[in-house]
Amino acid sequence: MTVGILIVSHNQIGAELINTAKQMLSCCPLPTKVISIGLNDTPDQIRPLLYEELKKLDQGHGILILTDMFGSTPSNIACAVSDRDDIQIVSGLNLPMLVRVLNYPGLSLKELEDKAVTGGQEGIVRCHHSGYKA
Repeated sequence: MTVGILIVSHNQIGAELINTAKQMLSCCPLPTKVISIGLNDTPDQIRPLLYEELKKLDQGHGILILTDMFGSTPSNIACAVSDRDDIQIVSGLNLPMLVRVLNYPGLSLKELEDKAVTGGQEGIVRCHHSGYKA
């Protein structure tokens, strides 16, 4: 079972996050594509690319779309396919979320969606100076 991962983000955020995750893990255990949206890109320009990348990633077990910020162009474009049962979308992409997802390549689409959410949430930590030693 292999779920595809599509990252849709502003500029090169998604590309840099996937590159960093690959370096940390020494591989990329799931098929992954990135759509980088520039300042002057319009939804009408990006939608055909989204559909093309979804076709390339589809191996019959679903696709998890990760976007960087809810309500922005990347998440709005991703939501254009939110009516499909084989696609789940999680917004708020961060490195802990991505690493968590890539660490569980055998999970189902729903399970990976849950891992993305918990990984993203648990990756946000308050760091206080008192008592901290490097």
